[in-house]
Amino acid sequence: MILAREVVDLVLLDVKLQTEDGLALARQLRDESAIPIVMLTARDDVADRVMGLEMGADDYLTKPFSPRELLARIRAVLRRRQPELPRGRPEGIRAYRFDGWELNLNTRRLKNRAGETVPLSNGEFSLLVVLLGAPQRTLGRDQLLDLSRLHGDDVFNRSVNTQIMRLRRKLEDDRQEHKYILTERGAGYAFGVPVETVH
Repeated sequence: MILAREVVDLVLLDVKLQTEDGLALARQLRDESAIPIVMLTARDDVADRVMGLEMGADDYLTKPFSPRELLARIRAVLRRRQPELPRGRPEGIRAYRFDGWELNLNTRRLKNRAGETVPLSNGEFSLLVVLLGAPQRTLGRDQLLDLSRLHGDDVFNRSVNTQIMRLRRKLEDDRQEHKYILTERGAGYAFGVPVETVH
């Protein structure tokens, strides 16, 4: 089965499949995993929708539907399933330390191992705060963009990828293998070393 071999974020499941019953498959998936399930069906009956949800579906969409609505529902289900991350500036935390570096949240200054200040733009500072607040956890690009906007800074005028590239230039030596900000293919980015909080 694909789910045993691959990392799957969500399953779109039609009630009427050629060889299997979609509702029975939803029940089996729910018994074996917590993977989010969005059911699709041509049946518009309330009893069918209720049955789909009771079988373990996280959402239920009847045909015909617009691709935009389907995408919005998928995003909503994935948002509900994401572990909660602290929003805004972490309360009670004065600084983050990692591998000899320190990011002071009060002064908004990043100091390297030699104690020298490394200048950060508002976007870089906000992004680094989010990464340090969830070390060794993979955060998607949309999640990074959304959480870093909540630090009261201007909305990024460049993509998350560009901000990550700039941060890496400031944190990493000139080497190809990154130590601090790791790329998780198809998923996003993770801060790769332990982080200590200073209260």
